Amino acid sequence: MDTSLIPARVCFASRGHARVLIGGREWDALLTGHLEFLAAGPAGLPVTGDHVMVRPIDAATVIIEQLSPRRTALSRRAAGTRQEEQVLAANVDLAFLVTGLDGDFNTRRMERYLALAHEGGVEPVLILNKADACPVLAERLAEARSVAAGAPVLPVSALTGAGCEALEALLAPGVTAVLLGSSGAGKSTLLNRLIGDEAHATGPVRLSDSRGRHTTSHRELIPLANGAFLIDSPGLREVQLWVGRAALSAVFDEIAAWASECRFADCSHTCEPGCAVREHASPERLASFHKLTREAARHEETRSEKARWRAIHKAQKQIYKWRGH
Repeated sequence: MDTSLIPARVCFASRGHARVLIGGREWDALLTGHLEFLAAGPAGLPVTGDHVMVRPIDAATVIIEQLSPRRTALSRRAAGTRQEEQVLAANVDLAFLVTGLDGDFNTRRMERYLALAHEGGVEPVLILNKADACPVLAERLAEARSVAAGAPVLPVSALTGAGCEALEALLAPGVTAVLLGSSGAGKSTLLNRLIGDEAHATGPVRLSDSRGRHTTSHRELIPLANGAFLIDSPGLREVQLWVGRAALSAVFDEIAAWASECRFADCSHTCEPGCAVREHASPERLASFHKLTREAARHEETRSEKARWRAIHKAQKQIYKWRGH
C-alpha cells in the first residue's frame, strides 16, 4: 500500500476537475491519466460523494490516484439518446425526493425517483414541499402514500420551516443525504433551511408550470455542523431509468403481492382471465408499472450486451498480451 496517499471525499466533480474534502478543508483535485484510462466510461470516474485516495502536489492541490468501491450509487440513463449510465451521487444513505405541492406534483415522477433510489441501494424519503401553500394537503398526502411503497412521506415548508425538524432528525452524524427533484421544487431553499444560512441561491418559479430556473448548476457535497452531509443537485428535467426489474418490484410492491393471486403463474397483467392485478390496481398505476417494466427490460438487455462486449475485449487483450510474450 502506498502510504503517501491520503483518503479524501469528492465534494464536486466535473469534466476532469474536482474538489475534495480532507479533514474539513477543500482542495482542488486533478485526475491521473491512468485513472481515466481504466474507467469504464463516465460512470467509472469520480463523482460527488465518492471516496478517493489522493496525493498532495502543493499546498492547495491534490491528484486523485484511486477511486474506492462505491457502497451505494444513484444513477439514471444519461439525458438524450445515449445508452449510458450517469451517476448522480455516490455513497449516499438517504435520497430526499423533493416534490412541490403545486404544479410540480406528479406521482408518476415519484415512482421513477423511487425506482432510482431502490436500484442504488439508497433509502428513499418523499418530501412534499410548499405545504404552507397547499389547500388540498390531505389529498396530496394520500396520493403520495399510495405510491410510496412504505417510504416515509413528509410534508414540509422550506419557506417557513414547518416539518423540517423531521428531516433534521434523519441527518445523524455520518449520514449522507442527497436532494433530488425538479427545478423549482424548492431544493435549494430546503438546503438553506437545513444548513442554517442563505449561501445557496434560490429563485422564483414560473406561474404557468411551477418550474424553476436551475439556480443550482452542479452537485455539491456540503458538510453539516453535526457531522452529516447533504448533496445539493440541479433540477432533473427527465429521469430516464437505469434500473433492473428487481427495483420495480420494490416500488410496485402491491402489484407483486397481487400477482401471487393471479390464475396463471406467468400472467402479464394485460389481458389474461383471472388477473388479480388488473382487478385491484388502478389503471394509472398499472399503466405506469407496464411502462417502467418495459424501460427496465430494455436497460437489462443493453447492460447484458455491453457486458458481453467488455468480456470479448478483455479476452482479446489477454490474447495479445500472451502472444507478446
